[in-house]
Amino acid sequence: MNFFKHLRTVGRHRSAVRKLCFKVGLIWQGLTHDLSKYSKAEFRAGVKYYQGFRSPQAKEREVLGYSAAWLHHKGRNKHHFEYWEDFADGKKVYVEMPAKYFAEMVCDRVAASKIYLKDKYTDASPLEYFEARTDKESINPKTYEQLKYFLTMLKDEGEDKTFKELKKFVKENKKK
Repeated sequence: MNFFKHLRTVGRHRSAVRKLCFKVGLIWQGLTHDLSKYSKAEFRAGVKYYQGFRSPQAKEREVLGYSAAWLHHKGRNKHHFEYWEDFADGKKVYVEMPAKYFAEMVCDRVAASKIYLKDKYTDASPLEYFEARTDKESINPKTYEQLKYFLTMLKDEGEDKTFKELKKFVKENKKK
């Protein structure tokens, strides 16, 4: 039973991200978003730890103390700020995200909030999640501030204005 529920959740999430990516002009990213979720490493864990109200990776983390599915996912998907972590001279380095992956991350966060919160979703939900669960020290400072800026705009000014501004941001930063 969880197989079909998880499959449906992934499909609904990808569809929601696709619509948002299309709004900001990220057609290819919208079409290919989160395809790794269908891989054996991620899908099996998704079915096993499916709950319907949050990511199965959260449950896997509770059970095992880590999420192998998340480690697989973040290493293959550039729209996660964790992908942009590296080491240099024995220190962690947090690279600023290119605009197109940053914008996809915003789309991903909004879509995930809508899918998991359902009728409890408000435009403040992605910001609340971000503030409650993002360690400021584990993300590039500029990426952190940009993400907070756009999620705050979503909360204060709504989806239409936010995604219009995000589209402009992608265009202005295309070469970065």
